[in-house]
Amino acid sequence: MTEIILYHNPACGTSRNTLALIRNSGTEPSIILYLQSPPSREELKTRIAEMGISVRALLRTNTEPYEQLRLAEDQFSDDELLDAMLAHPILINRPIVVTPLGTRLCRPSEAVLDILPEPQRGTFTKEDGETVIDEQGKRIGH
Repeated sequence: MTEIILYHNPACGTSRNTLALIRNSGTEPSIILYLQSPPSREELKTRIAEMGISVRALLRTNTEPYEQLRLAEDQFSDDELLDAMLAHPILINRPIVVTPLGTRLCRPSEAVLDILPEPQRGTFTKEDGETVIDEQGKRIGH
């Protein structure tokens, strides 16, 4: 069985859709509820490096701590941004998925399809009603 890790927030539709796409490939991921069990500083730095993105690119900007901490200002070092994410895990954008094929911030949720080792096993429709996988397990419009 392929090991897949999902940093998940069940309150987030994109995160729920990503989980459902993983399950549609026949795999049950290891789910980390990162708001309750935040990653360590080293784990977060590792995931950012694996994704090939900046620390700032992982910040959620549409959440209250972002405004309160004035994180939009370009005065913070990567370490200070990491400190903010560790103190306020809601600032960590999600879902992050780790598979043997790579690590990705899956926004939109279909981004997970690029790193899933197993193909989709049938049709999949997102919560908003958009069908993204057809009956043969093929990605629509891609």
